[in-house]
Amino acid sequence: MIVCFTASRLMKVSEVRRLCQQMRENPTLLMATELKAKEELYNRFLQKEKTASAPTLAVAN
Repeated sequence: MIVCFTASRLMKVSEVRRLCQQMRENPTLLMATELKAKEELYNRFLQKEKTASAPTLAVAN
């Protein structure tokens, strides 16, 4: 399985190696992390969509 990690902060190499090892050893943890990240992205997408459509809803005849 190929997995791509991105970091939201600077990390030491030892931290990255430890996290990668944990993910390889525990696929359930990997899946939980992936689902959480997807949920956050989806919520951001919904917020952008709501703010983008808000001005068009305010226009009425």
